[in-house]
Amino acid sequence: MSFREFNMTGHPERLIMTTEMHEVSVTEDKPLLTSQQDTAKEAEIAARILLDQGKEHEIETPHGLLHVTLHGTGITRRPAILTFHDVGTDSKSCFTTFFKFHEMEEIVKNFTVVHIDAPGQEEGAAPYPAGYQYASMDQLAEMIKSVVQYFNFRSVIGVGVGAGAYVMAKFTMDNPHTVEGLVLINIDPNARGWMEWAAQKISLLASCLAEQLICHLFSQKEITGNTDLVQSHRERISNAPNLVNMELFWKSFNSRRDLNIDRNNTLKCPVMLVVGDHAPYEEAVVECNCKLDPTSTSFLKMADAGGMPQLNQPSKLTEAFKYFIQGMGYMASSCMTRLSRSRTTSLSSSYSIDGSRSRSRTLSQGSQDNLPPSPSNTMEVSC
Repeated sequence: MSFREFNMTGHPERLIMTTEMHEVSVTEDKPLLTSQQDTAKEAEIAARILLDQGKEHEIETPHGLLHVTLHGTGITRRPAILTFHDVGTDSKSCFTTFFKFHEMEEIVKNFTVVHIDAPGQEEGAAPYPAGYQYASMDQLAEMIKSVVQYFNFRSVIGVGVGAGAYVMAKFTMDNPHTVEGLVLINIDPNARGWMEWAAQKISLLASCLAEQLICHLFSQKEITGNTDLVQSHRERISNAPNLVNMELFWKSFNSRRDLNIDRNNTLKCPVMLVVGDHAPYEEAVVECNCKLDPTSTSFLKMADAGGMPQLNQPSKLTEAFKYFIQGMGYMASSCMTRLSRSRTTSLSSSYSIDGSRSRSRTLSQGSQDNLPPSPSNTMEVSC
């Protein structure tokens, strides 16, 4: 068939053109799909980086500015998790290891997390001028209310360490309908006694501020062993440009008032008390546990945790935290880790059908696995 005859038929020419266009569409389709996938992946990575870094806010309160870091959208029906750090730390040095622990991902993905820095304690904060009047512990607790109102949170779960635990407890006592649960690490709800005051006066003459804060944060065993964690925090505190701010926060904590916690004037939400073995405030936490309502309080004493269990034992604390969240009705049992799965049968009687707890639990790492509940309705659980 000649070229002229081929053109005269018409139909074969159109068939060839269609075939050619089909081949072109196939060859051009692949790079478009790859590009779209790359764009989606880049967007996902960018979103993840933003989530990890958090969004920083400066919130005006009646007692000054507060620096807070929001992780998540802030739009959720679940309560937000609010943290407050200890003296000698900021939100990053106190909580990053714990909240970035891989087993905490389940909670971080499903809850909004807000880290609050006490005034002037955030990384890079400028030193306060001489004579600056720092907020009292009661005023710091009042400042949290401004954070809740700023983000329009309906309810929160508080997580505090040391001085931050005191502040969170005080805020909860003043705002019982706002707080659904509390995790208090190394809390000392008592005012400083005369003996403690005298001991600190002597310590002020014998040691620098950095060493005082180290003794506040760590157990004597850790300090004597000069662990890597102690060394890193000692170096961070000694070289901090806002050391004067830390001193003001330290003085405010040492001037705290007694929270006057007792069975008739207690925290009205589920509470988990946490302390490391031989931690500086071990006795204070044990005493606090005795004063709280046993039907809504859990006590976790962690072996090999020292003064900062959220940094030394993030895995075990994560398990206990998930277990605590589950008891509030916010985590499915399928999300639970080794601790709660192994205790499903034995702990079922600790909860009513609607999720409220009917007895207290003591989570003691040093206890035996097969111990039955004691007559006082305190359950020993090994973690």
